[in-house]
Amino acid sequence: MAKEITGREENYSQWYNDIVKKAGLAENSAVRGCMVIKPYGYAIWEKMRDQLDKMFKETGHVNAYFPLFVPKSLFEAEEKNAEGFAKECAVVTHYRLKNDPDQPGKLMIDPEAKLEEELVVRPTSEAIIWNTYRDWIQSYRDLPILINQWANVVRWEMRTRPFLRTAEFLWQEGHTAHASKEEAIHEARQMHDVYATFAEDFMAMPVIKGFKTESERFAGADDTFTIEALMQDGKALQAGTSHFLGQNFAKAFDVTFSNDKNENEYVWATSWGVSTRLIGGLIMTHSDDEGLVLPPKLAPIQVVIVPIPKPDEALIEKAQEIADSLKALGISVKIDTDETKRPGFKFAEYEMKGVPVRLGLGKRDLENKTIEVARRDTKEKMSIEIDNIVPYVEQLLIDIQTNLFNRAKNYRDNHITQVENFDQFKDVIENKGGFVLAHWDGTPETEDKIKEETKATIRCIPIDAPEEHGVCVYSGRPSNKKVLFAKAY
Repeated sequence: MAKEITGREENYSQWYNDIVKKAGLAENSAVRGCMVIKPYGYAIWEKMRDQLDKMFKETGHVNAYFPLFVPKSLFEAEEKNAEGFAKECAVVTHYRLKNDPDQPGKLMIDPEAKLEEELVVRPTSEAIIWNTYRDWIQSYRDLPILINQWANVVRWEMRTRPFLRTAEFLWQEGHTAHASKEEAIHEARQMHDVYATFAEDFMAMPVIKGFKTESERFAGADDTFTIEALMQDGKALQAGTSHFLGQNFAKAFDVTFSNDKNENEYVWATSWGVSTRLIGGLIMTHSDDEGLVLPPKLAPIQVVIVPIPKPDEALIEKAQEIADSLKALGISVKIDTDETKRPGFKFAEYEMKGVPVRLGLGKRDLENKTIEVARRDTKEKMSIEIDNIVPYVEQLLIDIQTNLFNRAKNYRDNHITQVENFDQFKDVIENKGGFVLAHWDGTPETEDKIKEETKATIRCIPIDAPEEHGVCVYSGRPSNKKVLFAKAY
């Protein structure tokens, strides 16, 4: 396994691609813009999925599954949603192939097998779900409906990058129905908080909570809440969104209910989602020029034990004893018993894969009753008494998780720059990077002009932003709040 990868300073995009490939996370497939998620990459997604699923269920949600295909007429029903996703839709027009009479051994679309109505391959599921909810909801007693689904979606992206932007990706999407506006807004904010907690407590990725401007909202939403993270190259990553949909989809699909006064009214809605894009965020938040760096809470292997120079009965027996004790604490452990690879190769391999803790155990260690501990985040090595190794590793994993979060937060905080004029704005965007905190006059025209001239967008209006009177950084018109700009993935 070649350890060398392109340096971050040399070519950040290639560095990212090298890690995805050499850490065994994913690879390109035969379908343009689609990826094969390899076992190690999928194991990280499983850790994310399982934790999020637990958090969803703790907030009262249940899982269901809805069809991959959406009849075009249903997709068109909510106009803003349809218009917002139209350019990214893959569409099924026929249901059968047949032998091509002009090219033996080749197949062609059977012209007689044209669908009566085209089917959109879901880019998101609001249409098919709200068409279903119409049959489920008659009375206020049928509400709320709190459903999540784990699924795949297709958005026909022209420029793709593994995990960050692919034509097909895995995600979860929550779709809830409520009897009141207040209840739906509470739901959207609650799931916004769940995403922020997951990002910070499990991914060790600090985020800024805010809401999107009108032009950046989810198509068909009255409001979009977002968590925004900052990657090591100074670009922002939208890591999760939660949408207050108002009554837009209920009106589009005629979903009404009889309230407790026996009056008919439209249902209130939310949707919210995160995707395998989070793995891209994980890579770019923590990793270095030696490979992947994983927070312990999401690492498929938290501890690897490597016998040195090669496994023998005594070393394996002691390694197994340590592994059993760690596993009893819920820590995932691998003992590398492969005799075909040298220890140095193994060290490089586990460093590339971002395993948080590596234990090296040799005959001399057994004689001295010590064991070598290497932590991935700081690359520090220390010799620890074997009798103390289990509680030491247990605490070390906590320390690594905390250190990764604090390190990322310090970087993020040092790359939030307040500016007062557009010259400062352009200088920070081009040379320093990161978030720019600046006054905005609230108009989409100014928002568009700034994007056109700098490629920076308003990432969010921070939820906790205080009222602060000033003038717009671009137009000079009055403003009462600062917003966060950045270039973004």
